Amino acid sequence: MIAIDLCTFDSRAAAKSPAAFAAVVVDCVEDSWDNGADLVLLPEFAWVGLVPLVEPRTLKRTAEVFWGEVLPAVKSLLIRPGKAVVLGTVPFWDEERQELRNRAPILVEDRVLHQDKLHLTPWESDFSPGTELRIWEFAGLRFAVVICLDIEIPEISTRLRGAGVDVILVPSATETVLGVERVGRCASARAVELGCVVGVCHLTGKTEVELIDVNVGRTGVYWPSQAAFRDAPRWSESDIIESGIHKQRLVLDPKLLQVMRRMPLETNPSLLKKMPVFELVRD
Repeated sequence: MIAIDLCTFDSRAAAKSPAAFAAVVVDCVEDSWDNGADLVLLPEFAWVGLVPLVEPRTLKRTAEVFWGEVLPAVKSLLIRPGKAVVLGTVPFWDEERQELRNRAPILVEDRVLHQDKLHLTPWESDFSPGTELRIWEFAGLRFAVVICLDIEIPEISTRLRGAGVDVILVPSATETVLGVERVGRCASARAVELGCVVGVCHLTGKTEVELIDVNVGRTGVYWPSQAAFRDAPRWSESDIIESGIHKQRLVLDPKLLQVMRRMPLETNPSLLKKMPVFELVRD
């Protein structure tokens, strides 16, 4: 079994310095770990609360403070045997290309990984899209982090087909229930298409940053709709949350995924090996 805590996060944490804000995040993660979670997922732009705490109050400066000061300081606290955390997302300044990325730091035991957002919303005009989708392993499972709008893009699901992904983690930030629904409905589709488990969490609360000034969301878990999962709920969503930190625990038995993949006679889109060639005809 592997236990994953999906956490909403309110960036209005009472903090007067970047170090104090980081302490709030670390406490959230360690609380989950100490209470049995193996992996913790925080939402997109979880670190937006740093912006009012740096000078000048820019995304580039926030990136410099996080990657140059905050992450090195907390890394020793968040590297723990048998534990992993996706620290939401935070701006990253690519010095070579002179551009900002919306990047998720991923700490997996003693490894530091990352995932960049691939598709950007209209208001993320200060950022440039990432160019790689990374698959990484933890606790014997294959994971991918697919950030917010990216889960709504079918072409990403197509690229993941056949890659053996077991769990997709979706850190998100949405300002209305419509965005929450788009992310949740597409996350459910990805679980069916790819035969994997998808976990979602959203940013909550109001911020002092124009980029994402109002945020609502939920936590959600979506499973394949196959016989191996018949006896358990195949989706579970919290109520819409407007503020605060809320957690939903996803407990996954990897054996159920193995059983599902050994049932080739069951109708299961994730097991289709060859896609038909067809033309789009307009009548």
